[in-house]
Amino acid sequence: MVAAGEGIFLLPFVLVRVFRPTILDVFEINNLQLGLAFSAYGTVAMGSYFLGGPLADIFSARKLMSFALVSTAIGGFVFASVPDLNLLVVLYAFWGLTTILLFWAALIKATRVWGGASSQGKAYGLLDGGRGLMAALMASIAVFVFSSLLPDPAFANITEKTYALRAVILMISFLVILIAIIVFFLVPDTPASHDVGSIKRISLEGLKDGLSRPSIWLQAVIVVCAYVAYKGTDDFSLYVYDTFNYDDVEAAKIASISLWVRPFAAVSAGFLGDRIQSSTVLLLGFMIIIFGSTFITFGLLGSGVYVSIVAVVVTTSIGIHALRGVYFVLFEEAKVPLLYTGSAIGIVSFIGYTPDIFMGPLMGFLLDRSPGEVGHQHVFALIASFAAVGLLATIIFKLINKK
Repeated sequence: MVAAGEGIFLLPFVLVRVFRPTILDVFEINNLQLGLAFSAYGTVAMGSYFLGGPLADIFSARKLMSFALVSTAIGGFVFASVPDLNLLVVLYAFWGLTTILLFWAALIKATRVWGGASSQGKAYGLLDGGRGLMAALMASIAVFVFSSLLPDPAFANITEKTYALRAVILMISFLVILIAIIVFFLVPDTPASHDVGSIKRISLEGLKDGLSRPSIWLQAVIVVCAYVAYKGTDDFSLYVYDTFNYDDVEAAKIASISLWVRPFAAVSAGFLGDRIQSSTVLLLGFMIIIFGSTFITFGLLGSGVYVSIVAVVVTTSIGIHALRGVYFVLFEEAKVPLLYTGSAIGIVSFIGYTPDIFMGPLMGFLLDRSPGEVGHQHVFALIASFAAVGLLATIIFKLINKK
């Protein structure tokens, strides 16, 4: 489940997070145009989150996940052909279906079943931490392969960059197919209903139950704010590329550092959440994000000493990935019935992952409107603002559950 949970997002997101400057050059697009592709993904994903929740209450997670992985890998072969902007937008819309409608709720429900009643924090923390470890490993391997295929990274031309990038994309695509095969044979089936009457009853009752809970709405706000911060990690590589004149490989290495933080932050947050409540961990995570984002917002890194850059990236990433390690544990903290987990996931994800629609174009607009360091300062000011809202929503969530 860990391999599947990250493998399916390597192509649409992790590669862009690590190689953003290179992808902008090779595909001959700007930040706003890349944001439009992300927005197409997010628009399709919105409906997919809502429909995928009840789907996970009906069908086996094993079958849904394996089919989704194969479909996503097929899209990777299109990605490797370096399509024009129109086809790139269509491809990201297609990935919105394969990664969310067929996959996401099935993964989260299977994880809740796996965690049982007493180890939800550990289960979700290990899932996201394991996903982070896989992302970091694959990012490091991808950077190594990419740099090995370039004669001189600092002076590589567009043809050389295109050849190296395509090789990395194809490598990832074949890996995702391999993961699909492993999932099909090794992941156990989750409880599912195939009776038409039960399907309708579970779906409708689950949606009604979820929509009536204030805790679900607050959890959705928390996920929105946490996900805005997570989308901000897409900017780390371009930030050091634009602000401190790092080359493509050096910028990719900085982005990889953030990925390496994820397994440690998510797992630690999960274990800590089982001891002091996950909502308390969320409070700490949002405060760390506000602190780290402030350094970039006000240009406090000065001339850009490498140690200072790494320290800020690591600190901010700890807060971001800690949130992702525990925000779905709130279902257990709020006592959402297990039978309705898929529907609750659908509601929270439908609202919570709206940054997939607006954050890409918004980041692109801010970066293209104010080239250089100023654009990145605006991006992280936005992230700090959302983190403050998330902090407030978490406080209200804790007060409601206390009652």
